[in-house]
Amino acid sequence: MAPTTRQPAEQPDPPAVTPPPTRGKGRPRSAAADQAILDATREALAELGWGGLTMGDVAQRAGVAKTTLYRRWPSKSELVVDAIASLFDQLECADLGSLQADIEAVVARFAELLNRPETQAALLALFAEGSRDLQLRRRIRERIVQPQKVLVQLGRANAQARGEMDPDRDPASADEETDIVFDIIAGTVEHRLLVSGEPVTEDWIRRFTTLLLNPFPGILR
Repeated sequence: MAPTTRQPAEQPDPPAVTPPPTRGKGRPRSAAADQAILDATREALAELGWGGLTMGDVAQRAGVAKTTLYRRWPSKSELVVDAIASLFDQLECADLGSLQADIEAVVARFAELLNRPETQAALLALFAEGSRDLQLRRRIRERIVQPQKVLVQLGRANAQARGEMDPDRDPASADEETDIVFDIIAGTVEHRLLVSGEPVTEDWIRRFTTLLLNPFPGILR
């Protein structure tokens, strides 16, 4: 009998190997670390003021390496502006069914933020330093002022959708009016709390909003 040759058993295909996900250069940013740094910055600013605040102190309070801090924020001014901007990023435009109610809600929330000691100390220090540093003042406009003007634009759009306001006919005029309304609201509340030291109560908010929407109702025509 002729010898038979035995065929090797068929081997299963090897399991597919999933390549590891590619990563960009450097470590990914940690949202928790960023928040700890911003919180520590406001805390240090309230205690030490602008002149006493150092990047090293902030890093120590936040529990991060100083290199981590500088990798995220190259300068103290950038760090402080972002620390304050993160507070005001919490503001939202309410849609409560009427323009007056919407404005009252935003003003109440804005006043609540300004009532925090850390916010007051940070803002006053930032305004004082910004008066001497044009680049810092520009960053304040870009990171704090301009984003908050969106609230006025949204409130205006909601009022127009409800038929409380006429549609915009001239975009340039609408932008100018947005700037003016924002300055009135922000300037009045900041002056009352930070300069005059007077409280912002529900009654005050209601009277302020009423005057904003119908200034000088008793004026003789």
